[in-house]
Amino acid sequence: MVSGGGAAGTPAVVIAAPSSGSGKTTVATGLIGALTRAGHRVAPFKVGPDFIDPGYHAVAAGRPGRNLDPNLVGAHRVPGLFAAGSRGADIAVIEGVMGLFDGRIADDADDGAMPTGHAHGSTAHVAALLGAPVVIVVDASGHSQTLAAILHGMRSFDTDVDICGVILNRVGSPRHEHVLRQACDRVGLPVFAVLRRAPELVVPSRHLGLIPAAEHGGAAQTAVAAMTELVAATADLSAIVAAARARTPRPAAAWSADDEIADARERLGLSAPQRPVRVAVAGGAAFTFGYAEHAEMLAAAGAEVVTVDPMNDRLPPGTDALIIGGGFPEEHVHALAANTPMLADVAAHARSGRPIHAECAGLLYLAHDLDGHTMAGVVDVRGHFGPTLTLGYRDAVALTDSALFAAGDRITGHEFHRSTVEAIGPIDHAWAWRKAGVVHRDGVAAGTVHASYLHTHPAGAPDSVARLVATAAAAAEGEDRHDGDVGTVLPCLDQSLT
Repeated sequence: MVSGGGAAGTPAVVIAAPSSGSGKTTVATGLIGALTRAGHRVAPFKVGPDFIDPGYHAVAAGRPGRNLDPNLVGAHRVPGLFAAGSRGADIAVIEGVMGLFDGRIADDADDGAMPTGHAHGSTAHVAALLGAPVVIVVDASGHSQTLAAILHGMRSFDTDVDICGVILNRVGSPRHEHVLRQACDRVGLPVFAVLRRAPELVVPSRHLGLIPAAEHGGAAQTAVAAMTELVAATADLSAIVAAARARTPRPAAAWSADDEIADARERLGLSAPQRPVRVAVAGGAAFTFGYAEHAEMLAAAGAEVVTVDPMNDRLPPGTDALIIGGGFPEEHVHALAANTPMLADVAAHARSGRPIHAECAGLLYLAHDLDGHTMAGVVDVRGHFGPTLTLGYRDAVALTDSALFAAGDRITGHEFHRSTVEAIGPIDHAWAWRKAGVVHRDGVAAGTVHASYLHTHPAGAPDSVARLVATAAAAAEGEDRHDGDVGTVLPCLDQSLT
């Protein structure tokens, strides 16, 4: 095995591109796999809120893929989350998002301010926060000598970002490669790899991007192996490792779930539960979206975390709280609807006053029905899958006290869905935010049920994790039971958003 340094100073390389669609995921996943095969302990990361790419990274690395998103967790947490996530690794590979300097659009931010040449939450922003070098992946299919000007512009645009080399992707011929290498030489950037066009590497996708690795099963393993072979066959791994080690990320104290929960309890005046609280987290093929830090923070708060597959399982005995995150319930709606014992368990859990936290796909699962298929009926809404994509960060304020948030709490979350919901009962929204001068409302907080379209990162909202576990512990001890029907809820979007 290759030896390496401590987690706080783990060498890293950021895989970026001039634009989306350049092949970052193929290159990053293949590089992770090639380095792992060569004996390195690789820590994989993804810039931004994406849940899907980290799943492929995890297959390649044999350890969880993690996200670095300044919008969701705050820029101040990014170095610590990197240090914690790279513990035990000798190199980290960080896949960027969109183009190198693309991030949150200024009109969506409260103040619209950009501190440097990069947008907030962009790949460049994260690279600058960490002090990590950047490798540019170029989709060479439409490039020739002008590539030199593009690379020159990217290098000079933001002096906080250190571009250290190029990977040429989708190169057509030896002559094409020669011209592109000349362009890179002209601006003094080494070429670390040249990847030929390989349509067999295309991973099946659908309406929201790649199919999650957890759903894709053996085909995901095959795709990752092919990416690894492609990169390993042409990449100068030693040069990439040397570039990473030449500018080791600045040391930072590793983020700690225990510290976050301890601080949250102190702020909220909460004590640790007297016994472990059993928290069931939805998994399986229908619910694949989640951040690795969530289970770590739940455990730090005193939870025993168990995974349950709503397509095949029953709610585990003694479940004190239920978390249903994002995913693709519309792709598995028949199996979800067919598991009527689980649907009944979830409805009974809600009626008992034990908390449920549902995000996006979880909201649809709690609905009365999804495109005519009976769901849990915990919230009075019908879900519909449609053609319109709702996407973007939201600076939201909590409108109602709940098992996770207090009215007035502020958080940045992310929407990413092609479904809408139609209210069939009273509206009691959980969130509000302003976009383009218009106030939008989303979700519901009814009793101990909190459901909305908004994806949140628990590291950016530690108080919500501490509150959830405390509420579950109180309900289990019989101190805060809610009798009757808590399911008279919610359209999660105003009509203006549907």
